[in-house]
Amino acid sequence: MFGIGLVQGLYTTAKRFFMKKVTQRYPEVPPDLAPRSKGSFAFDADACISCCLCSDVCPNGVIKVDYSVGEDKRRRLELYRMNLGYCLFCGLCVEVCPKSAIVFKTDFDLACFRKDDNLFVWKGPLPRPAAAGQAPAAAVAGEATAAAVAADLPSGSSPNAAGGGQAQAAAVAADLPSGSSPNAAGGGS
Repeated sequence: MFGIGLVQGLYTTAKRFFMKKVTQRYPEVPPDLAPRSKGSFAFDADACISCCLCSDVCPNGVIKVDYSVGEDKRRRLELYRMNLGYCLFCGLCVEVCPKSAIVFKTDFDLACFRKDDNLFVWKGPLPRPAAAGQAPAAAVAGEATAAAVAADLPSGSSPNAAGGGQAQAAAVAADLPSGSSPNAAGGGS
């Protein structure tokens, strides 16, 4: 009785010993992931219509969308924030987006040392050129965006910048190009 089980176990071990190895040498070699793997998020600020469905459907309140209403009564994205430290990666935001502005990437390596490094911030698309004789709206939008990022952070913290402080958070947010993230590990589109 006990001898047959031992022989079967040794047979399985010997059979596996001569098969092709399936172990991957991560992190030296990137793993082979399925195309539908859930990892980080990619956000397209140009495609976003600021409908706020993603922030409404998020069970943990990870997503915050700031927008303004233009003269044509359409919403314009000002700031899009995701705090992935609280994200369940359930994919509800990806499913509900009518314009596919947010999608999953296969970039799964999101480990970080500080909690603030999980804050991903995207600024809205650049405003259209102003008509002749009008003041450019870019300066006003940049100041509002920087103030919004600084106001939303806890005291003494900053989005992915060393040191901390709300003034530094405003400086980081003001220097972001359109559609990018202050996270050093990526997170832009």
